[in-house]
Amino acid sequence: MSNDLSRHLKSYTSQLSRLLESFDWSPVEILTEELLSCWRDGRQVFIAGNGGSGGNANHISNDFIYPISKALGSGIRMHSLSENSSILTCLANDEGYDSVFSHQLAVLARPKDVLIVLSGSGNSQNIISVLEQAIRMSVKSYAILGYSGGKAKSLVDVPIHFAINDMQIAEDCQTIVFHMIMQWLYRHRKDIATKE
Repeated sequence: MSNDLSRHLKSYTSQLSRLLESFDWSPVEILTEELLSCWRDGRQVFIAGNGGSGGNANHISNDFIYPISKALGSGIRMHSLSENSSILTCLANDEGYDSVFSHQLAVLARPKDVLIVLSGSGNSQNIISVLEQAIRMSVKSYAILGYSGGKAKSLVDVPIHFAINDMQIAEDCQTIVFHMIMQWLYRHRKDIATKE
């Protein structure tokens, strides 16, 4: 048992390390600049995902509303479309689960806002639907994807694709990307006009 566990832990960490070390970070730089621009301009950012990716979306929206600055009223206007159980269950019941994100975006977003989707497979229909809604509304879209990237990879404006056939590592990469971005933006928070 002990040797098997040790091999598993080493295998997991080496897979994650190799993936990160070989990754092309240029699309993450584009997303970082976009979020900095949203912060300066007061544009809204919407983020969505299912399951563990939905939990990550909630976590990330928290990080960009408060911990990114910690000054009253000075965070990024980020909203997780995965967080309100009343809205999710209402839409799932009345319109179907495929529409739970797209209906929210249709009400809340405006042109030039930003959508970020988190998906291991890139094939969940509610992710595809919200990306299609973003196109109709001139909302720029980003995605952090695993596996082949799925249908989402071809729909999104800027795909951030970790080509790994492992859901847990794919979801690790979502939080790693946003923790990296958050730390960088936190260091530049004084460049943003704060509301005191």
